[in-house]
Amino acid sequence: MAGRFRPAEPGELAAEVRRILDPASALSTVHWGRNYIYRARLPRPPWPPGAPDEVAVKQFRNAGLRGRLRRRLVGSKAAKSWRVARAVAAAGVLTPEPVLLAESDRPDGPSFYVSGFVDGVFEARHLFRAIAAGEVAERFPEVDVPLFLTTLGRTVRRLHDAGIWHRDLSSGNVLVGWRRGGEPPALYLVDLNRARVGRRPTVSERSRDLCRLMISRADHQELFLTAYWDGPPGRLRRALYRGCRRGFLLKNRAKAALRGGLAGALRGARHLILPRRAHAHIPPAPAGASARDKVVWDPLSDQPHQHAGRAEKLAVRLADAGAHLEETATALAALPRIWARYRALARELYRRPVPWRGVGIGLRPWPADPAALLAAVDGLGVRHALLRLHPWADDHRAEEELARELAARGYELTFALPQNRDLVRDLGRWRRAVEEIAERFTPFGRRFQVGQAINRSKWGVWTLREYLDLAAAAADVLRARPGVALLGPAVIDFEFHATASALNSRRARARFDGVASLLYVDRRGAPERRQMGFDTVGKVTLLKAIAETARASGPGSWITEVNWPLREGPHSPAGRSVAVDEETQADYLVRYYLLTLGTGLVDGVFWWQAVARGYGLLAPEEGGGLRRRPSYRALATLAGQLAGASFEGPLAAPAPARLYRFRRADGGELVVGWSAGDAAHAAGGGDGGCEADLPVPAVAAVGRDGEERKPPSGCAVRLSGSPVYFHLGAG
Repeated sequence: MAGRFRPAEPGELAAEVRRILDPASALSTVHWGRNYIYRARLPRPPWPPGAPDEVAVKQFRNAGLRGRLRRRLVGSKAAKSWRVARAVAAAGVLTPEPVLLAESDRPDGPSFYVSGFVDGVFEARHLFRAIAAGEVAERFPEVDVPLFLTTLGRTVRRLHDAGIWHRDLSSGNVLVGWRRGGEPPALYLVDLNRARVGRRPTVSERSRDLCRLMISRADHQELFLTAYWDGPPGRLRRALYRGCRRGFLLKNRAKAALRGGLAGALRGARHLILPRRAHAHIPPAPAGASARDKVVWDPLSDQPHQHAGRAEKLAVRLADAGAHLEETATALAALPRIWARYRALARELYRRPVPWRGVGIGLRPWPADPAALLAAVDGLGVRHALLRLHPWADDHRAEEELARELAARGYELTFALPQNRDLVRDLGRWRRAVEEIAERFTPFGRRFQVGQAINRSKWGVWTLREYLDLAAAAADVLRARPGVALLGPAVIDFEFHATASALNSRRARARFDGVASLLYVDRRGAPERRQMGFDTVGKVTLLKAIAETARASGPGSWITEVNWPLREGPHSPAGRSVAVDEETQADYLVRYYLLTLGTGLVDGVFWWQAVARGYGLLAPEEGGGLRRRPSYRALATLAGQLAGASFEGPLAAPAPARLYRFRRADGGELVVGWSAGDAAHAAGGGDGGCEADLPVPAVAAVGRDGEERKPPSGCAVRLSGSPVYFHLGAG
């Protein structure tokens, strides 16, 4: 630890260090990539007054043989960051102040580099992109580009002259803090774990650092090099810089091509053999556990983690091949009647108005401030709530108190009963857990989802037979209570063959009153995207067809879980490639509810969940507070604008525009409009916006988050991915 941060009385310092090294203490995610960087707060005491209020914690993973060897031979990347940061600061170059270095006592455990958190800065890459696009005046009106380039050149020269070769001097590793009054900007160098310290870099090495900065204009390159070399660069130095730059750009293009080619194939082959590397906070698999039992709980994403690799899972699947063939045969036998009903339902879509209902929210208790959670749920204006219980837990008091409060406020409650591997293996324990839950929770609600993501081994179920045994035991207990309704089988994603097998199996001894599905969009893309020819409307139509033709279910259809994960590191329930930002999440939420409930084929849709750092409507804040994300405001606006309305059907509009027409309870009409073009935009298409015409001019317009907008002067409207509510005039 840096000496000036050591308190005179250490007291609880060790526990405090462990707290900030736990990603659960993250205030926000700074970067989520190969390594994870998050922002945390240092309270006083035990930290002395000289310590920063907030720190950036960079977590390095040392998993794998290569990582362990590197750590043993040359030290961890965190240790390298610590040493180089101190050298950079000693050279008079800005870098976030080093606070502490921490190493795991496990050979493959994580290491941590903690520095002061610098607020009010931006990555130089954003400025360089604005320069290349000619948008500096709009995006960075305060920035003097020549002054910035001159300061950057002199800063890098000071670094090199101090005997420090950065070796990763990309535009993203320079943080810019702009100062007013014509002062040079504050430039902070970060990501120092590749740097070499101890001798001055050669001209070639200097050029290999300089060329990484994405300075595209020739006059800007000349200004930067002149500042670096303290005068116009000679012909040799200029040629060397340009040659290094061409080589760097060529290498980047080659790497991008390889990612989807041979290198991608090799990575895929490796993943078939080796297990996926877990985040550092996830506990190891139980000692001696078989491939079926290598599951642990991930508290940050609030879901299980499967340690078994693909090869291990494949071996289990092959051992269960007989059971899987039986499941496949069951689904194929049911397919003709499912498909016939699907085609009939598709023909009947939008032929008559449907009541707008079924908007719901999933939640778990929030012990930090239960009253704040209830107030936030009340603020949404929805009347359906799904409370996920944990049957493997010994204490349900917090869940029971939350259920009691929600029921007293008039919410219609649904309870989800997920399973884990221990309960799958011990049906007696499962039955006892369901008996206790039935006793405690049926006074507050009578609808129960039995099971959770039964087609994912991390939730403990490897074959349909295992789930059917769970469902039968739960049904025996719950059906003894008058008025109880059962939902199942809770298949996740668009894998309806598993739903069809579970609801038509000759082994099924439990009958459901409706189908529950955790219906996510393929790779979490826009809700209008197609998968195997089905968009979201097609998927819910097919789900309804399965429900209406099933031998072990009633015709009801419920979507009991959906969300779009956010770019928030290990708190996100899915990988980086499928995560979105908060604004996109809010857009997709509204459009998903409109598409699904607008069919009239879905009884309810529950967003999972109210409070969660990586995907929830509310983000936990320091001190137990809850920040309302755009998705919270979007759902509250949806519920408020369409309360008591009926959906009259979609209006004709040119693709990718969508216009959904509603009649309000007071007889007025409104149209919800949006563009579904952002999916094409993400794939390299247009800007995602489009034009459409309302049937009559709007007298009022409300934005996605409830803000009042100026209504268009005529019928023509410009639509984006964010839905807008147009209240129509007479006519």
